[in-house]
Amino acid sequence: MKKQHSIFFIPGIVMLGIALRTPFTTIPTVLTDIASSLGVKVSSLGLLTTLPLIMFALFSALSPALARKLGLEKLLAASLLVLTLGSLIRIFNLPLLFLGTIIIGIAIAILNVLLPSVIQANQPQKIGLLTTIYTTSMGLSTTLAAALAVPITRASSWQGLVLSLTLVCFLALIIWLPNTAYNHRLSSHADKKQSQSSLLKNKKVWALIIFGGFQSLIFYTCMTWLPTLAQEAGLSKDAAGIVASTFSLISLPFSMTVPGLTTRLSSLGRKLMLGLVSLAGLSGIIMLYFPIKNFSYWIVLGLLLGIMVSALFPYLLVTFSLKTSSPSQTAQLSALAQTGGYLLAAFGPTVFGYSLEFFGSWIPAISLLLVVALIMIYTVFYVEKQDKIL
Repeated sequence: MKKQHSIFFIPGIVMLGIALRTPFTTIPTVLTDIASSLGVKVSSLGLLTTLPLIMFALFSALSPALARKLGLEKLLAASLLVLTLGSLIRIFNLPLLFLGTIIIGIAIAILNVLLPSVIQANQPQKIGLLTTIYTTSMGLSTTLAAALAVPITRASSWQGLVLSLTLVCFLALIIWLPNTAYNHRLSSHADKKQSQSSLLKNKKVWALIIFGGFQSLIFYTCMTWLPTLAQEAGLSKDAAGIVASTFSLISLPFSMTVPGLTTRLSSLGRKLMLGLVSLAGLSGIIMLYFPIKNFSYWIVLGLLLGIMVSALFPYLLVTFSLKTSSPSQTAQLSALAQTGGYLLAAFGPTVFGYSLEFFGSWIPAISLLLVVALIMIYTVFYVEKQDKIL
């Protein structure tokens, strides 16, 4: 396999990180504007957040096969083109808004799965550094886009915001294109030894699927419902928004440090790191049982929950590369973990919300979240103790 890579590889990785989340995570901020413009209820647009997660689950498994046919760099370029077109068509009407969101989800599903493989194929000696770069750019861009969404919409319209997001996707495509001259193809040799059916009989793979799925479930559930829980405890809408921002912003320092630490620390050091962030998250969930009307209390709660999910996500991404022996295996493992993972994650916020209607209390939902977190933590340590998964 060729080891050369374009000088646009690192800028391309930065832009891929930016394009991985902003096209769809920015939209919930302006749902009321979209609903008002299209003459529909806000509740009818709730799928705009869930649809990408469902697409992640449905299409992640196809990524390795597509990469074997087209090559990693060319497939990522094709995905960025599809992402740009999917984002653009959202501005025209309600059906195209939903169709564009589905197309965005399909494109991002492929990008999600193959980014660890393209890093391993181009610069295997810099897995930690390059994972840090793209997770940090993803976190920074998500935070910045959320902050700018309302001002851009006020200055133009929600269509103006979507066009801005589309321009970012197009810029990512332009910067990535030079990398297609150094196209790496996934080897099919490893896949013959490890068919998907045999992988699903591997309990280490299942541990990673559960770990990834429950981490995503906790993240998206907290992102969706934390502001509501804070408001029901007596905080103002603005204060609840700050709590949600705190939950998101804490991801930045962990995106910048966890990938490098994961590759440099000893086994004992990694276990200590995982133990501390897991303890923080459990403490945050337990605090949800006592929803007192105190702004500082909720800031601490948001920080503790954010620490766990923010640290475990980059650890998961690095694990795809560290626990496999080739880019092909990395793609296989990433595809399986993200297919199962996002399938679980897509239903988390919905089940959490319905449990309130069914039980008339948040306590059963919080208890379920605690059980999910305990199972996830068990699988994290099980995965960490393995030298190789594939």
